[in-house]
Amino acid sequence: MNEWDRVERYLGQDALAQLSQKTVAIVGLGSGGGFAAQSLAMSGVGHFVLIDDDKLELTNVVRHVADRRYLGMPKVEAAADLIKQRNPKASVDAVIGRLANHLDKLDGAVLVLAGVDGERSKYEINVAARARNLTAVYAGVYERGEGGDIVLVHPDRGPCYACWAERLRENVAEAIPGETNLDYGMIGPDGTIAAEPGLWLHVVRVAAAHADRALNHLLLGQPIHRDEPANTVILANVALEIFAGITIPPYSAQWIEVDRNPRCLVCGDQYKGQMSLEELTGEQSTQELGTNPGLSAGNIADGQRDS
Repeated sequence: MNEWDRVERYLGQDALAQLSQKTVAIVGLGSGGGFAAQSLAMSGVGHFVLIDDDKLELTNVVRHVADRRYLGMPKVEAAADLIKQRNPKASVDAVIGRLANHLDKLDGAVLVLAGVDGERSKYEINVAARARNLTAVYAGVYERGEGGDIVLVHPDRGPCYACWAERLRENVAEAIPGETNLDYGMIGPDGTIAAEPGLWLHVVRVAAAHADRALNHLLLGQPIHRDEPANTVILANVALEIFAGITIPPYSAQWIEVDRNPRCLVCGDQYKGQMSLEELTGEQSTQELGTNPGLSAGNIADGQRDS
């Protein structure tokens, strides 16, 4: 018996071999991105590109896969070491810096995971992934870990991140009375979601779904691959009213299909490939990028699914 025996028995020999050949780029190695990176390595993914310009600080330790041994180290180097400890055969390209300065690092990837909070960074990933015909998986954790969402964005169908974010954030309701607001209701003038207190166990529930949806995409063509009912899943750690009259209970999930906006300034029929990132993010809000909001309860995938 070898260390991969149980993983191989679950996934299948061919599926594990397939994962070992895949290259995944992860932008942002904080609480969510670090957990996703380690989880994918422990699931058999063989090649990683990690991009982040931040270092591990003392306040990060209780919300990160890296512990005190890595204090002061770049997060990408800490995550790279943890990947190698779990999957010694994995190759890791640890890039210290911002994506905008290392766009070429995405060229060999087959999938991008966005583990960043800032909207400009997510727009950068959106534009770079579309330019390279890459699928990207985005995750967001709501304030105080009350829940989160994960969306799989394909370059050739469905919404891009810009129109997805505009439509979802415009329509997802606040938490039920007595609870605090969702992070997406607290976007600042620069479009950035401010970091708010939340427990590690609540963050990693979203991060685990983030990694799992990425893994499922990497397993396309294998019997273990699962068809998903929609492009977006909302996870609740507390009761959340996501639409008027539609509340999902704690520890549950709701699938939602968000359609592409044909008037989106990024992927819309009139604007495809015509605007630079600076034009897209310089003076425009998420709402302006998406324009013409259009999400309704009718887009909700049938039924509620416990996660």
